[in-house]
Amino acid sequence: MSRFNENSMAALDRIWRGDRGGKSVRAESREFNGTDDPAMLEFIRAGQGGAHDSFQLRNMAVLRCVSLICGTVGMLPISLIEAGPDKRVASEHPVHRLLKRKPNPWQTPLEFKRQMELAKQRHGDAYARVVWSAGRPIHLIPMDTLAVRAELGDDWKMVYRYNSKKRGEVVLKQEEVFHLRDLSIDGVTGLSRMKLADRAIRLALDAERAASRIFETGNMAGGAIEVPTALSDQAYARMRESLDTDYAGVAAAQRWMLLEENAKANKFGSTAQEAQHVENRNAQVGEVARLFGVPRPLLFMDDTSWGSGIEQLGIFFLQYTMLEHFTNWEQAIERTLLQEHELERYQAKFNVRALMRGTLKDQADFFAKALGAGGTSPWHTQNEVRDLLDYPESDQPGTNELRNPMTQKGKPDEPPESA
Repeated sequence: MSRFNENSMAALDRIWRGDRGGKSVRAESREFNGTDDPAMLEFIRAGQGGAHDSFQLRNMAVLRCVSLICGTVGMLPISLIEAGPDKRVASEHPVHRLLKRKPNPWQTPLEFKRQMELAKQRHGDAYARVVWSAGRPIHLIPMDTLAVRAELGDDWKMVYRYNSKKRGEVVLKQEEVFHLRDLSIDGVTGLSRMKLADRAIRLALDAERAASRIFETGNMAGGAIEVPTALSDQAYARMRESLDTDYAGVAAAQRWMLLEENAKANKFGSTAQEAQHVENRNAQVGEVARLFGVPRPLLFMDDTSWGSGIEQLGIFFLQYTMLEHFTNWEQAIERTLLQEHELERYQAKFNVRALMRGTLKDQADFFAKALGAGGTSPWHTQNEVRDLLDYPESDQPGTNELRNPMTQKGKPDEPPESA
């Protein structure tokens, strides 16, 4: 793609600033509800749009849950589907290109979706500037969530005020902002689940800090050598050297020690307090998993064996956690990026089948039934099955028609026998 020239950059800059007739919009000061307002602390940390303190993500359970949800949203492709009897992927539509190929000049679809989902998980809202050209969306530019104030206008449409440190306040209309909204009380802005669960996350962080302090300042010795009388400097040095050299390392495992001067070896055992500490940490991992709706085994907790149980938990995670996020994305895309007359014709859809394909044996059984094996009514053609498996389309006769294997001659996808 060719570089923008100066005129194009100036035009894009005017679009971004929301200039009307060459007049820039005046920036407004942000208001807080006193010094104990959490928004004020976030504002100070952010530096009006700078890097935000992500202290919640420093907990390993929180980081794993957020990475799992954001990564799943990011890696699954979104396609724009044209409805009707000839249901197909509308690859020629500009919205499909934004979602599947290039949302903006510097990000891949995975990076864009992952960043937006992370903002929604942290703040309850995620915003992206929609750049329109000739009635088509050409770019999705992520915006700092804490620099956007969302309002509902008198015409029952959203108005977004973006506070840019360089350009002042930019007023954007509903169709100019792609808005992902989490759980909401007023239907205008979303609730941050991480802020609502702030105490549970802080407790998990405190448990980690306590464990860290044990290793930093606690007595981590494995045991003690007890002697009836004080050792001479020579005897002490000889015993210390023997412990550090002859009985240290993997090679000395299960090796018997020789103790002098009537010495006795006393091994330290774990205390009830240490066991309680481990139990508390595991309980906090469960609280974090409950917050995000992630099964504990997906956090690498040993709650079940790897096998069919894990497979069912993966399906549970998709059905009861991820489908909500997928639907949120799909409907937000249709609300903002599609014109009113396109809503009946097109729909955005995640390819969830990519995560539910199962083993090759499971796929073979499913596709055999889909093609009509065992006398069942077929619901897939051979080329539709090949497309689901990312195989090239076959040009053999009958591969685009529903066929019943009970009545067909020969094996599927084989050319007819020559006379």
